[in-house]
Amino acid sequence: MRKTTKTTIAVSLVLSIVLSGCALIPVEKPAETQTASPVSTGISERSITPEAENTATIPAKPQSVENLWGRLFKGYGLSDFDHKRVEQERNWYLKHPSYLKRVQKRAIPYLYYIVNETEQRNMPTELALLPIVESAFQPFAYSHGRAAGIWQFIPSTGKSFGLKQNWWYDGRRDIYASTQSALDYLSRLSKRFDDDWLLALAAYNSGGGTVNKAIRKNKKRHQETDYWSLNLPKETLSYVPRLLAIADILANAEKYGVELIDIPNQPQFNAIDTGSQLDLALAAEMAEMTIEELYKFNPGFNRWSTDPEGPHRLLIPVAKSEGFKEKLAKRPSNKRVKWTRHRIRSRETLSHIADRYNTSVAVIKKVNDIHGHSIRAGKHLLIPTSTQSLTHYSLSQPQRNLAKLSANRKGHKQIHTVKSGDTLWDIARSHSISTRQLASWNNMAPRDTLKLGQKLAIWTKSSRNKNASPINPFKSINYTVRSGDSLYLIARKFNVSIPDLRKWNRKRIGKYLKPGQRLKVNVDITKPTA
Repeated sequence: MRKTTKTTIAVSLVLSIVLSGCALIPVEKPAETQTASPVSTGISERSITPEAENTATIPAKPQSVENLWGRLFKGYGLSDFDHKRVEQERNWYLKHPSYLKRVQKRAIPYLYYIVNETEQRNMPTELALLPIVESAFQPFAYSHGRAAGIWQFIPSTGKSFGLKQNWWYDGRRDIYASTQSALDYLSRLSKRFDDDWLLALAAYNSGGGTVNKAIRKNKKRHQETDYWSLNLPKETLSYVPRLLAIADILANAEKYGVELIDIPNQPQFNAIDTGSQLDLALAAEMAEMTIEELYKFNPGFNRWSTDPEGPHRLLIPVAKSEGFKEKLAKRPSNKRVKWTRHRIRSRETLSHIADRYNTSVAVIKKVNDIHGHSIRAGKHLLIPTSTQSLTHYSLSQPQRNLAKLSANRKGHKQIHTVKSGDTLWDIARSHSISTRQLASWNNMAPRDTLKLGQKLAIWTKSSRNKNASPINPFKSINYTVRSGDSLYLIARKFNVSIPDLRKWNRKRIGKYLKPGQRLKVNVDITKPTA
């Protein structure tokens, strides 16, 4: 290596000053979903087009660690960048430079933290690029295999690595928590396969049992047992080469004519302990951020606030952290969400009340010291509620689902209301579409459970008959009265009026409703229901 000159040192210092002032670039709104195996899918935003070129090379060492890329490349520890399968993947990426630029932009808020964690664990820093393969660094990525987050954990594996998942919060999408769990899992797999990182990566994609089975099979045949020699699922055969191809291209960006976006070698966020439940609209206001920016740093929160039971942690951009902490300290814990006093109506249940205020039964019971499920009409409940309308929380899970339902698509949109006995397979078959397509349109996985009354969007080709009569938006359904129902609750559920309910059921509605009683309801399928 050449000795560093004074001029070089001066240039490095100038670059350091310039880079330290780089503004944080927000993450793009995700548009695609992924597929999954035990943890991950390995399929990002594209399919493979294997067209080989002789472009193999060994990653270059860094030019400077003032930029995060230099630090990342310095920690590389994998090999086999010249394998034929790596060439195939590299050729695809080089033909899609816009994709490489897009994933770099998405990585900006998160990459420093991930690189830092891999270094502290003495892991190859190429692993910090794995979210490109898994999710294209989309924090809200959700696959048809029910994998979520930038590391694409499926529910069971997420839980086994300590990632909490409930109505309020999904740790699989939490950047801070999921990164810790993903690196824990990769470390465990590395030890399982005698520090062979390629086998560990293959196991991360398809499961340790799958890789072990392939190894045993090769041993019986007296064949090699390295990653390249194993007969693995098609997905896994391309999974590891994708990571190696990306690592090679980024480290040799100048050679390949790829633009590297400058990412400062400094933290992009601080993890701040809030100590209690906090409305995310208030948090954004205190941090002087938009609600969308806050969600992109904290995609693990499903609703309008942090989980009442924790984690009580928010990731806040470094430049906003001190101001946020000062304002948080001045706001007492009982003023971090809005409190509503609710008078219990006749036949209301805790479930009805929780739905009405967009909270959970568990929260209402805890706040009001309720044991069991019995409540009395006329009594009052104290309920934590959002400070803004629910549409304000634009990247909460319900609003993301709604945005997908309302997305502009070709063809005619129909709304199917889930009835007793419905399955995704039955609904898809009746409309001549695949279950995967139906699930994708509705931000679901094919194995997700349907709920009675749930609305599903279905897109079909427009009618060829231009003179056809417009579709009647009203659908008549028979509703079975449940215990705790009232006319008010039923009317609210279907977005109709109580007088209309009485008019449609003149001979059916007496002084009282009875469980099991059947009511006719004319529902406008173009309007949302509760």
